[in-house]
Amino acid sequence: MSNVLITGANGFIGSHLVRKFVEEGHRVYGLVRKTSDLTLISDMQVSLKYGDVTDYNSIEKALHDIDVVVHNAGLASDWGSLQLFRKINLEGTRNIAEAALKNGVNRIVYMSSTAIHGFDHKSPQSEHHMKNPVFNYGISKLEAENWILNFGEEHNIEVASIRPGNVFGPGDHTFMEKYIEAMISGKIAYISKGRSLTCPTYVENLVHGVYLASIHENAPGQAFIITDGLHITWKQFTEAIAEEMHIPHPKISVPLGLSLFLASISEGIYKLAGSSHAPLLTRYRMYNAGTDYSFSIDKARDLLGFEPVVNLKEAIRKTVLWFHERHKLQA
Repeated sequence: MSNVLITGANGFIGSHLVRKFVEEGHRVYGLVRKTSDLTLISDMQVSLKYGDVTDYNSIEKALHDIDVVVHNAGLASDWGSLQLFRKINLEGTRNIAEAALKNGVNRIVYMSSTAIHGFDHKSPQSEHHMKNPVFNYGISKLEAENWILNFGEEHNIEVASIRPGNVFGPGDHTFMEKYIEAMISGKIAYISKGRSLTCPTYVENLVHGVYLASIHENAPGQAFIITDGLHITWKQFTEAIAEEMHIPHPKISVPLGLSLFLASISEGIYKLAGSSHAPLLTRYRMYNAGTDYSFSIDKARDLLGFEPVVNLKEAIRKTVLWFHERHKLQA
């Protein structure tokens, strides 16, 4: 049994990480802020420690007697200044790593993102392909990943990085809940007929990959792409959800060029207004939906023995069941 601390434990991915490590028999601690909503972990066997990753003094003691840190907390958004992203994603990662070193933590698993590879890939990307983050979120995640891997090498502390694809599953209020709601209301359109490849990553598959990275001897010093390993388009993914929901398939399609033009106008208006909230249309979302954004999980298979533990049909069934229960709908 190890003492495992998970940052951002109260969120969508964080709560699934807590459940996974508890099920595997570890003593689990969650680093959360005092203002955090704890609903998703209220019934779990997790001991809470309070702190903010942007404040080193608030987290230093939280890492005392911890064996493994899963650094999941961060700002994941397609909207915001590079300064803000760096403060949370880069500086926050530095604080966690330095506190881990001071407290003798054995291993850090850092949650990166496939967004560091950019968009519009000619073939499924692997870890060695060129990194081309074009938006502030991806830039900050790449900077943090590079920094923490170098930190681990310099200070002889085990560090592994995980790059998830488009994560979905029960508890996903940011992407899947809004996506299904838009499908139900008919307010959804494909970009370029939904022909672009995407990278669904069911949350149980992701946390399985994270768990392997936390225990496997091949993980230190490495970065691993974790997705469901599928060759699937947005149209195929969306129609699978529609079939499970028993609702019509989307019929409308917008060309990528037009969607990017409209997103640019929308972003410009929001920036002029000084809005802290993202507009409905952003270039990040349009590139994600309208260009090939696909990845290989061969490295994780080869070095960690990773295989997705839940297939797409079952993943969508579980997600739709959660949606029905949350909205009190009849399945």
